[in-house]
Amino acid sequence: MSSSFGTLFRISTFGESHGVGVGAIVDGCPAGLELSEADIQPQLDRRRPGQSDLTTPREEADQVTILSGVENGKTLGTSIGLLVRNKDQRPGDYGEMNDVPRPSHADFTYQAKYGTRASSGGGRSSARETIGRVAPGAIAEKILREEYGIEIVAWVSAVGEEVAGEINPLTINREQVDRNLIRCPDATAAVRMEEKVREIRDAKDSIGGVVSCVCRNVPAGWGEPVFDKLDAMLAHAMLSLPATKGFEVGSGFAGTCLRGSQHNDPFVKKGGRLGTVTNNAGGMLGGISSGEPVLFRVAFKPVATIGVSQQTVDFDGSPVTLEAKGRHDPCVVPRAVPIVESMAALVLLDLAMRQKMRNA
Repeated sequence: MSSSFGTLFRISTFGESHGVGVGAIVDGCPAGLELSEADIQPQLDRRRPGQSDLTTPREEADQVTILSGVENGKTLGTSIGLLVRNKDQRPGDYGEMNDVPRPSHADFTYQAKYGTRASSGGGRSSARETIGRVAPGAIAEKILREEYGIEIVAWVSAVGEEVAGEINPLTINREQVDRNLIRCPDATAAVRMEEKVREIRDAKDSIGGVVSCVCRNVPAGWGEPVFDKLDAMLAHAMLSLPATKGFEVGSGFAGTCLRGSQHNDPFVKKGGRLGTVTNNAGGMLGGISSGEPVLFRVAFKPVATIGVSQQTVDFDGSPVTLEAKGRHDPCVVPRAVPIVESMAALVLLDLAMRQKMRNA
């Protein structure tokens, strides 16, 4: 099932960028959870297009409707249907691209796989499909927060070569993240990042960046041995996102430059549990949560659809000059922040339910 994710808490997503709408079916949500659209909408608002001059100008309210699985404000334990209708479709913007696979875009590979493809907006390969992740992710996060006290916060830590200073993962919160348009809690770096994105936007080009994320209060013991390790499942979740090109946990690639004596995290007594002095492991040992904050980073490439002239070929191999039309983000990372948080919530809740089943 190529559009499904999870085991005990499982989502199946649907919809194209310029179709009727985008949504998801959520299976495994416990009965009796208080749930309404108001619990889901805030994360969709942070993800939606048109929220600032740093994002695509496509105007979508992205209002979610709960179609099933909830009655009198509480979940029934049955499948929850979620739908966000598309309002601002402009398929005509893609007319000249019908015969030209956009460089670094999935137009070519979808055509190779299915023998056809959505005629506008990238269809299922569009970042608009992430609505179907964010809405269920908001539900998962609500359960994690209420049952376990888990806090998930992501932020922009780099745009191109503009890098944020040190951020304390123990205290960072969403209010700090959302104080500026770029969603970087380092105010000085945020100014540079915003200037860079506007410069790139005005040049009809695009640029990539990095989103960092911390998950606090995750109990020790979550994650399955060998194949379904917590870090492996997070990697699966994050690399399934559009435009992702890299994933690292804890010290990541920089840790390869350290000696074991520098990189090891010594144990210490923390209240009633064992913890570590440092957290180069990123909150996971052997792929199982250690009780320390779970830390990871996700790299996003520059958006493929740009207005700069590109010399390429059409599907027949004939040379063409492509100047892409349409409305696209010059940099995806500000809107990727809630998407990363949502995917982390989906992974954590699924593994929490597996652990609860084992303990039972």
